[in-house]
Amino acid sequence: MSYNAFITETDIRESDDGPLAGQRVAIKDNISTAGTRTTCGSAMLESYVPPYDATVIKRLKQAGAHIVGKTNMDEFGMGGTTETSAFGATKNPVDETRVPGGSSGGSAAAVAAGKADIALGSDTGGSVRNPAAFCGVVGLKPTYGLVSRYGLVAYANSLEQIGPIGQSVSDVAALLDIVAGVDHNDATTRYDAHHDEATHPGKNAEYQAAVGNSASSLTIGVIRELVEGATTGVTEQFSAALETLRSVGVDIVDVSLSSLEHAVQAYYVIAMSEASSNLARFDGVRYGPETAETGNWNETFADVRERGFGEEVKRRILLGTFALSAGYQDKYYTKAQDARAWVAQDFNEAFERADLLATPTMPVTPPQIGESLDNPLQLYLMDANTVPVNLADLPAISVPAGKHDGLPVGLQLIGPQFSEETLLAAAGTVESLSN
Repeated sequence: MSYNAFITETDIRESDDGPLAGQRVAIKDNISTAGTRTTCGSAMLESYVPPYDATVIKRLKQAGAHIVGKTNMDEFGMGGTTETSAFGATKNPVDETRVPGGSSGGSAAAVAAGKADIALGSDTGGSVRNPAAFCGVVGLKPTYGLVSRYGLVAYANSLEQIGPIGQSVSDVAALLDIVAGVDHNDATTRYDAHHDEATHPGKNAEYQAAVGNSASSLTIGVIRELVEGATTGVTEQFSAALETLRSVGVDIVDVSLSSLEHAVQAYYVIAMSEASSNLARFDGVRYGPETAETGNWNETFADVRERGFGEEVKRRILLGTFALSAGYQDKYYTKAQDARAWVAQDFNEAFERADLLATPTMPVTPPQIGESLDNPLQLYLMDANTVPVNLADLPAISVPAGKHDGLPVGLQLIGPQFSEETLLAAAGTVESLSN
């Protein structure tokens, strides 16, 4: 069964040599692939075929990867269940009646179903970690700037990062080894003021090799605010995973981040504001469904966007435009940026007590298909454990922590900026102890 994981199936390979030779890779459909349509899960881009490859696609091709398809996703990355796609909902391979998470749900489902060995998604507020947790696979959100964003059709520029999904921690690390690194087409990967390629943290890192490193000397802080909101079944599996780490010498301590009370609100104000700006380009001139010429540009513009965008995208554009409008920018957007700085400061202080931080990846197990769409606020609150990481530009990984009632539960580990090697070592330890 395909689980509607792919929007477009492909057979792209340029080399049979390289570290990813023979590996089937699925690509989220908001990452540009030359000559292959890239829809972002939207009717607005149903026929769009990019003329260029994203930097991560070039690197995959050079590494010998076999790109097997562009995966289904929430429209323009806006959603947490892969149900807002114009191409229909993706089903969770663990249980077809349930969502695979989102917005990279197609990528996670493809890996979980064995349709791809590894995959790329993008993570704006948890969109790699959420589906990884719901589908029982591994997903990494890298530090902002570690992986090039050139060729990514952005939802929210300051938050979004391309990240790998795989069946194992080693798979994810191997893919990160290929895609990480400086890119002179993308200023967000420039690591210092001198734009010195040698100083980029991905330059000499060996992520796959780090998976086998010992985690026994680490101190891991449990963010209690993000455990208390999880369901009983999730917290039981989360606690059991922590006990396995404690059994090999990892020190477990409690930490508190008071700013997290405001993280979800701040995230959605910032993300929606950036989305309203980014999506203004879809005006029917270059992109969008054909529309009758009325002689009135405003009417034509409105008609294209009415037919091209789904309900969730329209909702977020409207809210973002409102937050940026005259008289409200200071009340909402400026305050959200202040809250973002507070979240980052709280994380920095927590890392003075612990090497890594831990939470359940998602506070619930995968909902039934259709259950969340009628309650957008509930859908937004489901991101409470993942969005703070993006606000603070930190790396985080979701690794399977067991099952509750047959449904996957994920353990999220969070590290300081550019601590991916330590994260992968700790995640590899959890994985080895669980098998």
